[in-house]
Amino acid sequence: MGWAIETFNLTKLFMPSEGLYLRPFCKRDAVLAINNINLSIKKGELFCLIGPNGSGKTTLIKILCSLILPTKGTAFINGVDILGNNEKLKSSIGLMTSDDRSFYWRLTGRQNLTFFAFLYNLNPQQATKKIKEIMELLEIEAPDKRFQEYSTGMKQRLGIARSLLNDPQVLFMDEPTKSLDPKASYNLKVFIKERLVREQGKTVLFTTHHLDETEEFADRLAIIDRGRLVACGNLGELQHLIGEPAANLEKIFVQLTKTQ
Repeated sequence: MGWAIETFNLTKLFMPSEGLYLRPFCKRDAVLAINNINLSIKKGELFCLIGPNGSGKTTLIKILCSLILPTKGTAFINGVDILGNNEKLKSSIGLMTSDDRSFYWRLTGRQNLTFFAFLYNLNPQQATKKIKEIMELLEIEAPDKRFQEYSTGMKQRLGIARSLLNDPQVLFMDEPTKSLDPKASYNLKVFIKERLVREQGKTVLFTTHHLDETEEFADRLAIIDRGRLVACGNLGELQHLIGEPAANLEKIFVQLTKTQ
């Protein structure tokens, strides 16, 4: 099957900014966001990252998408070094975030997707065809409505649509079900798991704070706490790790993060 994502001693240290009025006695410490992360994710796998706020999940995703550089270590996405061929890397990945501020609110859903399609170097004919396919796949209603008029669930669908414009092999989703009602959240999870992963064979790495959805949704998961990889595996392997075969993910999470 092979690996879609591999990380090797991935580390990110954020240095404090020195403002114009920062005095010597106000010296701030550097922040170690992620620390020697070694992770391997299979092709066609639905993989989840969980951890407390500030544990390093979003930083890890940003590095894997080459939005920020690591301080140390490297990673490979489908065999491409994130520190090497940037264009080849970006053509094979998609990023979906729960931040809808990156869309143009006065433009329609279709106009937004057309703009982003041009950024992927799709010509007008390719863009029109691809956007039509994705909108049908995601069942996006009223594509010519202004973005600001969409429901939260539909905005999330448009976020996924944008991440699929270049037909990526690997998808990164940072809290895709954030702010969704239970029905919209369930429908989105079914779409990701059944359509994107099972039918199309894409690899999906997502983050969430909802442990129950991780337990029923992900093939495998990793727990990150204070920048370190605490544990990785499926539910059975994590239960074995703490020596409790009947433990749910919440109990596993609390026990492993408490002891670090």
